[in-house]
Amino acid sequence: MAHTAYEKTARIVAAQLREAVIDHEAFETELRPCELDRCRATCCHDGVYLSQEEAEGVRQMVADHGERLAAYGLSLPDKPVEASRGGETMKTATREAEEGELAEDYPAHFPKTRCVFLDRQGRCGIQRLSMEQGRGDWFDKPLTCWIHPIVILPVNRERLRPLVTLVSPENDPQKKEGYPGFASCTHCGRPDQDGKKARQAREVLAAELEMMGKISGRDILGELNAEELD
Repeated sequence: MAHTAYEKTARIVAAQLREAVIDHEAFETELRPCELDRCRATCCHDGVYLSQEEAEGVRQMVADHGERLAAYGLSLPDKPVEASRGGETMKTATREAEEGELAEDYPAHFPKTRCVFLDRQGRCGIQRLSMEQGRGDWFDKPLTCWIHPIVILPVNRERLRPLVTLVSPENDPQKKEGYPGFASCTHCGRPDQDGKKARQAREVLAAELEMMGKISGRDILGELNAEELD
């Protein structure tokens, strides 16, 4: 049974996951569950980067279901997928945020934009369409979109295997001078500050971890939940 519309992309991710080291310590971080009323989809402010397969799938979805998406209150541009990083990759298009759309504590270094597939309440039109058509919450969503804030760091000179982890304010890979980072600055990607609703990340992100396990054939959530051996 397929778990995503993007099977080629999923096979690449699955190969990484099967070889990856799981950062158990990172998933003990205290996070607060996603609350759309609070975060207003801050993580979606700049759209999402897409594989070639995902870009083609998103374009086809708009062509096939444009009227349904418009009924959600979305005003999609002629090109809902656009080139980025000098044409090296593609991402969903963005629009200027309207008054009242952004979270009260929206990061100052984020551009005040929104993915074009977000409605005015911050709900994802792609996810809504997928659910209404009985394909599950994330079937049509790009993979890097629904796994947020989980990241799969690739092999490099210091890392011989991929690493499944959560970034922190200290190690956010997008952190640079004048830009504090991305994932670690979103509501579900930063450690909880008040502690009242926080739980360990492996609990908060259980659904995402379980789906990653289904795609890869590896029980990632089970590994994280396993009791430590004496």
